[in-house]
Amino acid sequence: MTNKWIINSLSETQKKQRDELAKSLSISPILAKLLVERGITTYDDARGFFRPDLSMLHDPFLMADMRRAVDRLTHAMQRNEKILIYGDYDVDGTTAVALVYKFLKEIYANVDFYIPDRYTEGYGISIKGIDYAADNGFSLVIALDCGIKAVGKVAYAKSRSVDFIICDHHTADEMIPPAVAVLDPKRPDCHYPYSELSGCGVGFKFMQAFAMTNGIDFSHLEQLLDLVALSIASDIVPITGENRVLAYYGLKRINHSPSVGLKGIIDVCGLEDKEIGISDIVFKIGPRINASGRMRSAAEAVQLLVTRDAQFAREKSTAIDKYNEDRKDLDKTITDQAQEKIKEIEGYADRKSIVVYRPDWHKGVIGIVASRLTEEYYKPTIVLTKSNELVSGSARSVGGFDIYAAIDSCRDLLETFGGHMYAAGLSLQEKHVPEFMRRFEAYVSENIRTDQLEPQLEIDSELTFGDITPKFFRVLKQFGPFGPGNMKPVFVTRNVYDYGNSKPVGREQEHLKLELTDSSSENVMNGIAFRMSEYNDYLKALNPLDICYTIEENTFNGNTSLQLMIKDIKKPK
Repeated sequence: MTNKWIINSLSETQKKQRDELAKSLSISPILAKLLVERGITTYDDARGFFRPDLSMLHDPFLMADMRRAVDRLTHAMQRNEKILIYGDYDVDGTTAVALVYKFLKEIYANVDFYIPDRYTEGYGISIKGIDYAADNGFSLVIALDCGIKAVGKVAYAKSRSVDFIICDHHTADEMIPPAVAVLDPKRPDCHYPYSELSGCGVGFKFMQAFAMTNGIDFSHLEQLLDLVALSIASDIVPITGENRVLAYYGLKRINHSPSVGLKGIIDVCGLEDKEIGISDIVFKIGPRINASGRMRSAAEAVQLLVTRDAQFAREKSTAIDKYNEDRKDLDKTITDQAQEKIKEIEGYADRKSIVVYRPDWHKGVIGIVASRLTEEYYKPTIVLTKSNELVSGSARSVGGFDIYAAIDSCRDLLETFGGHMYAAGLSLQEKHVPEFMRRFEAYVSENIRTDQLEPQLEIDSELTFGDITPKFFRVLKQFGPFGPGNMKPVFVTRNVYDYGNSKPVGREQEHLKLELTDSSSENVMNGIAFRMSEYNDYLKALNPLDICYTIEENTFNGNTSLQLMIKDIKKPK
């Protein structure tokens, strides 16, 4: 599918801000433009951006219900109540459980954790989980990364003398569950200054408030920031504001003093001698933690993340790595099957959405399959399977389209649903599947814009190779950590030529290793273009190309050099 290139431009006011920043910071106008695009328009803004500090974290008591949550937890400890830490089975949920459990276990013995089974209990707070708490004498449950819609289940828990503190970050309904406290910065009545925390981030703020109240030094929390960084990267929340500070310090800990369990995963990923960034978490570490809950039990991931036993960490990490390999095979098979089902849909090319259903698909990988189909067809996509007499689904969206609102429009057909703008989950009775497919397509058709169905590549600036100096890259690197809200800058250079050594590489010669030059300088840039080897003959004939790319560091045999990671190629018009 062809990308439409959109080059970001500045208003006249922004151009003045760019020029002033370039002068005050002694950086190139191109780098100053990147800052202005990110809302950084003054010297002080830039200082805070380039030098995140833990002092920038907000007062946790600004979050609605925080005082009530801290008081209830303190009261539980004073009375030696049994406390259960309950969380979702994805990376955000398991890191949140690991963080709260590790922090509390240091100061309080009567605490345990519980992760619901993806297949027998489903997402969120379950009746089985509540019964487990009640039957085993737990009088307080701290629910993490779930619970904001569990009105009926929290009421049931109260009937069994189990109190809940909910720590969630998903969109709330009009009715809030009758818990002792509901911590969620997305609550309509919550005025916390930053609304984009991960579920683990909300748990961190709860523990921060508890520590402040009980005279516990912040250093005890700082040791857990590796888990917060894992959640921020894996849950694809914006890396802006408070998340940027938490991710920045979390990555420092991951690189310099990770927990024993996380070190085990780093080693099986082959990242032990590499500077780990957000993309390494997204593509290597996160999928392995997730694979535990997809293929077996997410409780294993928590056991790994909280362990202090290096041998146990090595063994568990190896097992989880094997789950991930099995998951890869499974999601490829299901993706192929889903693509065949799409071709069977009458008029599928003209439809604005994709909904596919097969009752025997593995529930643990349908979210990944939905993501792959969204990338392939660039349409809002839902993949459905059957689990425990209900049809369950994972939804993924395209840029700018609110898939949560689309699902919400069909809420009368659903048993449960939850999520946010770009990703959601749902369940419904099998008899409602055809009507759901029809109404979902109708909503998408009426509300999606044509440009939202066309993949767009946002380009920050045009560059010449002469612009890419050592100083330029040193400053560019300080823009990290990169992620939603602060994506890695994308550049375009026009009319580049083969310098002589460009060639196809890969098992099937499907990739293109590039050695390029342009007319601006004597700079020769190396690059890699995955699955773009069709341009090789054109390039070797000394024809020019326009390339769109990010700038990366590549380390090989102990030597580090700059490399262009090619995102798209076009022949000049």
